[in-house]
Amino acid sequence: MTQTPAASPRAPFPFDNSYARLPQAFFARQTPSHAEEPWLIKLNEPLAEELGLDVEVLKRDGADIFSGNLLPDGADPLAMAYAGHQFGSFVPQLGDGRAILLGEVIDRHGKRRDIQLKGAGATPFSRRGDGRAALGPVLREYIVSEAMHALGVPATRALAAVSTGQPVYREQVLPGAVFTRVAASHIRVGTFQFFAARGDVDGLKALSDYVIERHYPDLKDAANPYLGLFEAVCERQAALIARWLHVGFIHGVMNTDNMTVSGETIDFGPCAFMDEYDPATVFSSIDQNGRYAYASQPGIGQWNLARLGETLLPLIDADSDKAVEAANVFIKDYGERFQIHWLRGMREKIGLSSVEDDDLDLIQSLLSIMQAGQADFTLTFRRLSHLAGDDGRQPEFLATFREPEAAKEWLSRWRQRLWREMTTDAARSAAMLSVNPAVIPRNHRIEQAIVAAVEEADFSLFEALLDALAKPYEDHAEFTGYTQPPKADERVLKTFCGT
Repeated sequence: MTQTPAASPRAPFPFDNSYARLPQAFFARQTPSHAEEPWLIKLNEPLAEELGLDVEVLKRDGADIFSGNLLPDGADPLAMAYAGHQFGSFVPQLGDGRAILLGEVIDRHGKRRDIQLKGAGATPFSRRGDGRAALGPVLREYIVSEAMHALGVPATRALAAVSTGQPVYREQVLPGAVFTRVAASHIRVGTFQFFAARGDVDGLKALSDYVIERHYPDLKDAANPYLGLFEAVCERQAALIARWLHVGFIHGVMNTDNMTVSGETIDFGPCAFMDEYDPATVFSSIDQNGRYAYASQPGIGQWNLARLGETLLPLIDADSDKAVEAANVFIKDYGERFQIHWLRGMREKIGLSSVEDDDLDLIQSLLSIMQAGQADFTLTFRRLSHLAGDDGRQPEFLATFREPEAAKEWLSRWRQRLWREMTTDAARSAAMLSVNPAVIPRNHRIEQAIVAAVEEADFSLFEALLDALAKPYEDHAEFTGYTQPPKADERVLKTFCGT
């Protein structure tokens, strides 16, 4: 028997649900399923306060609210419709198969934010799935989304994780959980594809107008707001994917339904961070042909954006040839925009504040010797940051490489380049330390936290990892172990989708 969620006796959420006011074709209203014995694993209190929520009420009722058992006053739960290219193959109807948007709030900074339950039961888009989530993927998404935020990478946020007290059935029986996700919005490239696939130009226009109003209000008075929208999304994605590469992040499933038009990273299923640098690195168990490898992500971003451009053509210009020509300008520009963002960030990572023509070659040379020397990506740049302020730390830097001679030669080139900079060693080192993290959510640490929670109901490793990741650009003696790459028997070579 299905139980209807109770209404909250108080209203800890100041909802203003604009997406629910769009036409019915955009979503299906859906109440969350009942959780048998919900237990609040983690509440992100600083984020709750930022959202203007009543933290005390959430501490008291959070298990019921974030499991879906208790609907806050003003909630209008719905599952969003969208389509998408999955590994290059188009699926005309996907939609939120295990996610339910509770509603939207205006946070303390005046920004509209979605609050969504992930794993709260089946929806009309579940495609024969149960709509539930297992505990492991919920903890992974909580860890990685908060780590990305701390690293300064635009991403959805984690508000809460709740155990449901009931099993989910995958390859094995696992404890169930619900993840509460916060986003600038959950509108994707695939949302536009949903309407385009149906030839629904009115739906496309309504969606585009909504996105402009919500995310790009400066475009409302533009000569061609829909072309401006396309340009703006291209720019945000170029900047975002460059940031991924700067921290060694591999999304793992860059389908068009996993690319937001707001420019946030979304869906942390089979994602991972590189240990040893290799541009061909793939972790996702479902990416068998390496489509979404580390170095392939910029090109896939361009491919996804081309799919977005196709949907907007009827709005850009009534003359299809002119529309294609106009959109192609920004598809071609995307590569240059990405390169600008990536090169700027890489200059910062090696301590360069000025621009010279040979900088790209210097950076590429470092990456080449990192790959040949099986050097850890994060450690290499962190140790270089320390070396920039203290020549005595050269042995530590060289120890990152299996064969240090090439690295020693590169350091000579690097120092010659630094002589032409107008920055003190101390200032340079401080600047580099602010962009080269000491701590990332390494795969083996995430796995250790998940295994302890799933098999032993022990969340201490989960909590400790969150603490270590909270200030990734600072050196803390108590978190030294989290800065180290995995030992041979700790390496995690495959990550798995949460479905």
